[in-house]
Amino acid sequence: MTYTDAIKSGFRLVNRNWQLVAVQAGMMLANCIGFFVIVGIPLGIAFIIFGLDLTGLAQTRDIMGMLSHPSELISKYMGLVLVVLSSFLLYLLIVTTAGIFVFAGSVGSVGLAVLDPSRKFGMKPFLAEAKKLFFPLMWFAMVMGLVFMAIAFILGLLGGGVAAVVQTAKSQDSTLALFLGIFFSLILALCAVTLILAAIAVTVYGLAVLFFKTEGAVRSFRDAFIFLWNRQSAFWLYVVLFFGYLISSFVLMLFTYPFNLIPIIGTIISFPLQLVSYVVQSYIGLAILATVFIYYYEAEIRKPEVPADSIETAKTVMTTDESSSGPEDISDAGTPQQEETPPEKGPTEEA
Repeated sequence: MTYTDAIKSGFRLVNRNWQLVAVQAGMMLANCIGFFVIVGIPLGIAFIIFGLDLTGLAQTRDIMGMLSHPSELISKYMGLVLVVLSSFLLYLLIVTTAGIFVFAGSVGSVGLAVLDPSRKFGMKPFLAEAKKLFFPLMWFAMVMGLVFMAIAFILGLLGGGVAAVVQTAKSQDSTLALFLGIFFSLILALCAVTLILAAIAVTVYGLAVLFFKTEGAVRSFRDAFIFLWNRQSAFWLYVVLFFGYLISSFVLMLFTYPFNLIPIIGTIISFPLQLVSYVVQSYIGLAILATVFIYYYEAEIRKPEVPADSIETAKTVMTTDESSSGPEDISDAGTPQQEETPPEKGPTEEA
């Protein structure tokens, strides 16, 4: 399957299951409302209970002066800090759980649509797949989180080594230090981009392995890595999709960001534009996921169909080989067998 066919098939799949985009937009609105309910309301109540006076914070320098001594602020309003932290942690827990649940349902719905292109979106299959893939997806996210932490640690070590080399060269020659700094910075940036892109590609293809092969988190990571190593065209397909997503997000930001600069009306106008931008990004993200699933399914899961003519030819060849290798076909059947002649008698026997 070519890249163009895979991308077209991915967008067609999302167009047939456009309700997935609506579910993603609904989750985003629920997150906004949940932040106001879980964090905003308790914070307002805490402000009233603790009698926090914010009238003297009309200017930015007053806020910066207040934050310049955080220990005094925390000791004075310890109860308020605990309320804010607990409500924010509760919000993060709820949002993360709901996000994994909805994403698991989206992954399952896309996978089912790949297996059966005539299948349409349904809320019952969506919830069933979300329940089925929730915990495997959670463990897989934890494994990939550890992988990204390891990548960050390796890049940190490399950055420290580059800084030490440049610092040593600076004591010898400033021109050499400048050259080494630029050279090693470019190499480090190239390594960072390659490792991050590879990790994200393994993550997305690991979701396909997780659905189609129903394996665990570690085995899904391993199989996705092996698949990308053996079929590097799959990696370059995801690179094309990733940069396409970045370009589209940048174009959407160019349309929505200028409205934020308008004092009051811009805020009112920018909110629906932000919602539209999120819907478009969700649509493109689901199309990328569908494209990866289709490409993986065609390359790894689906077996190529063998034509009937070749099957008959193979059977004929096997039958011919078996018949020619039998022991009874060594000699010609039409040639008569020679009878054994008795030995001639000697003179002593005649006597």
